[in-house]
Amino acid sequence: MPEISIKAETLFQIGGFKVTNSLFLSFFVFLFLLALGLLYYREIRSGKHTGLYYFLNLVLRTLYNLFESIVHDKIGVFFPLLSAFFIWIIFQNWSGLLPGVGSVLVGHIPLFRGNNADINATLALALVAVIMVQIYGVKFLGFKTYIQKFINFSNPVNFVLGILEIMSEFSKILSFTFRLFGNIFAGEVLLTIVAFLIPVLASFPFLILEVFMGLVQALVFSMLTSVFFSLAVSQH
Repeated sequence: MPEISIKAETLFQIGGFKVTNSLFLSFFVFLFLLALGLLYYREIRSGKHTGLYYFLNLVLRTLYNLFESIVHDKIGVFFPLLSAFFIWIIFQNWSGLLPGVGSVLVGHIPLFRGNNADINATLALALVAVIMVQIYGVKFLGFKTYIQKFINFSNPVNFVLGILEIMSEFSKILSFTFRLFGNIFAGEVLLTIVAFLIPVLASFPFLILEVFMGLVQALVFSMLTSVFFSLAVSQH
């Protein structure tokens, strides 16, 4: 049975940069999504549409309608980032379920590891989401108006509320990071243990469950981000 490590293991170094097994798999997911995007773009330009075009259109239209119900008239601004979050996270989640991930070893280290089973990856996503919340807040409300949400000396109550708002922003980072990491890492550990203890076919229901969980976690992350975007640009 492969050793289960909370920390992503280093496969090799390029200069002083460590390439971990989670980053290694993430690179192939990036190439896949890049190829998928180029194919979709080519079909848009050529006007010759295949099933891939209509399927991606359906997915994007569904996501657009979902996020529009939350951010309303700001959908044109927010949709590229929100859809990117959803697509990136769901493919990273599902890539960790592919055959060989966690079981193909280099020495005693798995060659591949799901990217979102690495807390560094989920922390990076959380930081991007929360930083963009602040950027959009300043963009739509103005710096002076937005900063009063956190620093307000008009009265003691508003001052205390500002401190709580600052703590709330940092708590979003922790919440985003550990919710996604915890669910994906726990799921991959469960599959590893079940596959080791029980014959292959017996682990199939757990695999289906993790496919569904990967979808749910991508949806939760992107929808919570859309809610935070909507709150950040709203006049209080």
